[in-house]
Amino acid sequence: MSRADSMTLEIDLSRLARILPVNVIGTSGSGKSTFSRRLADALRLPHVEMDRLFWGPNWKECPAPKFFKKIEAATREEEWVLDGNYTRTTAIKWERVQLVVWLDLPFWRTVWRVTGRSFSRALSGSELWPGTGNRETLARAFLSRDSVILWAMTTHGRHRREYSLLMDVADPDQVWFVRLRSPREVEGFLRAAREAMSSAQST
Repeated sequence: MSRADSMTLEIDLSRLARILPVNVIGTSGSGKSTFSRRLADALRLPHVEMDRLFWGPNWKECPAPKFFKKIEAATREEEWVLDGNYTRTTAIKWERVQLVVWLDLPFWRTVWRVTGRSFSRALSGSELWPGTGNRETLARAFLSRDSVILWAMTTHGRHRREYSLLMDVADPDQVWFVRLRSPREVEGFLRAAREAMSSAQST
């Protein structure tokens, strides 16, 4: 059996209530940011978005040394939900992490989601991260080599292989790995998180 908990098994509510540092991973379109915000709210923990740390104005990428320092600063506290992949930062972000939630949704669903999200953002013209001026455009989403849709399509399989390996080598006594494969499992886990916190507060 995989070391990752299956949602067909009962979630350990007492363990979930004690969880502090959390990292949510998954390919583009898996719903990491939305799930991370909801999980952070359920567990009453701060939410940290790695994309916000990485992207500067005009889509300028943060240099690796500076990005690593930002991750170190963001994870210095004992309580947080970190939203993002960036596997080159695994040694830093998992130094304190206790729970890794992998949103492993099917290929077609992630591509459908990221396409709809890109189209909606392009039409609204909303700024993705305050102060950066970065906005989705139809040209960037559908006609550029930097398209997040293209990224989602070409990295889904690679991410699945990488995360499967990370899951297999993770020490289950140090890191609790949960793999969620469907919207139903995602909602089930969030319900479990809310129930865990409610039970912890009533005792």
